[in-house]
Amino acid sequence: MTSVRYCVNGKLVSGIAPTNRGFAYGDGIFRTMRLLNGELLDWPLHYQTLVADCSKIQIVCPSAELLMQEFKYFMASALEVEQSSGIIKIIITRGDGARGYAPPAICEPTRVFVHSALPEYSAEIYSAGVALYTCQTRLASQPLLAGIKHLNRLENVLARAELKDPRFFDGILRDYDDHVIEAVSGNLFISKDGLVMTPALDHCGVAGVMRQKILDWYKTRGNTVVTTSLLMENLLTADAVVIANSVYGVLQVTQIDEQAITSNDWAKELRAYLNYVVH
Repeated sequence: MTSVRYCVNGKLVSGIAPTNRGFAYGDGIFRTMRLLNGELLDWPLHYQTLVADCSKIQIVCPSAELLMQEFKYFMASALEVEQSSGIIKIIITRGDGARGYAPPAICEPTRVFVHSALPEYSAEIYSAGVALYTCQTRLASQPLLAGIKHLNRLENVLARAELKDPRFFDGILRDYDDHVIEAVSGNLFISKDGLVMTPALDHCGVAGVMRQKILDWYKTRGNTVVTTSLLMENLLTADAVVIANSVYGVLQVTQIDEQAITSNDWAKELRAYLNYVVH
């Protein structure tokens, strides 16, 4: 696959109106998922998060049936080599609107599918783990938007721009109270003395689908993952640290800035438990 393809409201069009509120105000949400053997991985869980995220910003989420119908139409237009794998991003905006912040009394949500190639990850990130950089960009507190993947991601853009050293796979984001919240592109988990913990996302951050899968997997085993406030000290002294998202799965963290982090096979085990296919 050599280019990015997209579909808007079930049509292969060449653009989106500048009056669309997603473009003008970031008034919408999105989710990113793996395409594997022509199927959307974890689609039921992704759709569940789409509904929840839309609800938080008062958008009526399109039905799963409509989205799946448009997805199948979109994929049917792809080359055969493109139909089996890649990354699918679904964007839902409030739709078109007049100038001004006030949402239209009646609006038709805009539905966008974006299809791109899988990132070319080195096999080493799965075998040897990754290094993280502590970003200076901080996440602001906004409980009304906490947890959802809305289109206003400028904090992540600024943080990602800090990662100029190729040694670092991703960055660590903190809030203004020095609490560790997440990686720039994923969620964080730590293990300490047999206890699994993940940062609380009550004031900022994104609750990813892979994060939810890990929480659900531990719950089925009768184990509780503690959602709590974490500081850098907790990461640096942990027995193990992993990062997770729906594209790369789960990766072991072996270094933060210039400090080595205790490592084990935790990420490898989680990938096996979750049936994640390494690419």
